[in-house]
Amino acid sequence: MLRRSVTALALGLSLVSGPAFAAKAPKVPVTTPAPAMSAVVDMDPAHEPDNILALDLSNGGRVLIRLMPNWAPNHVERVKQLTKEGFYNGLIFHRVIDGFMAQTGDPTGTGQGGSKLPDLKAEFNYMPHIRGTVSMARTNEPDTANSQFFIVFYPRFALDHRYTNFGRVIAGMDEVDAIQRGEPPANPTKIVQASLLSENKPKPVIAPPAPIAAPSVVEAPAPAPVKAAAVKPAVKRKPR
Repeated sequence: MLRRSVTALALGLSLVSGPAFAAKAPKVPVTTPAPAMSAVVDMDPAHEPDNILALDLSNGGRVLIRLMPNWAPNHVERVKQLTKEGFYNGLIFHRVIDGFMAQTGDPTGTGQGGSKLPDLKAEFNYMPHIRGTVSMARTNEPDTANSQFFIVFYPRFALDHRYTNFGRVIAGMDEVDAIQRGEPPANPTKIVQASLLSENKPKPVIAPPAPIAAPSVVEAPAPAPVKAAAVKPAVKRKPR
């Protein structure tokens, strides 16, 4: 009887003390999940024209890019600011690699330049670098993006989480495909005009490239007759 009482007492104590032991266990921090970053890109340029970047190229085409502030607000604001200032007008695509991407945004055309504004802090996100992605160029340091950006020809997922993806081409990707290749190209494609659709700037009239003229042929005059007595034997030069 005594043994049963002791056993019951021990069992009762264990049930009572159980919650106390659990309260002493280390607490697992509860993290609030970050708000979902929508990967949906609105393809209608009539929606939010202030976030549509229009690039009128020297090849006669127009490229429309949907800027995505919810992906990278500071990078989008930088591109919009430079666009309104006319910074991108006349700049070339200085680095264009077939099967990879076309890069622009450098006023020196060398890949070493940028704007006078300070560099941006990286806003790496989870949006994949697929065909038509518009992403910011930088040096080997993450917080060095400034004005240069590139447009991806084909998916390059190795760039994900390493470069700030801030937009997507929604129209004119065939014009991007037509950008001249090279580092730099021999005859680079230029951004004639960059604007936001909300600015309502008309597409500039771009004159077609002048046709390459055939080289003119000038017939050499017939040599004057030489008297036989005036001809001297040729003198051979010795190699030096």
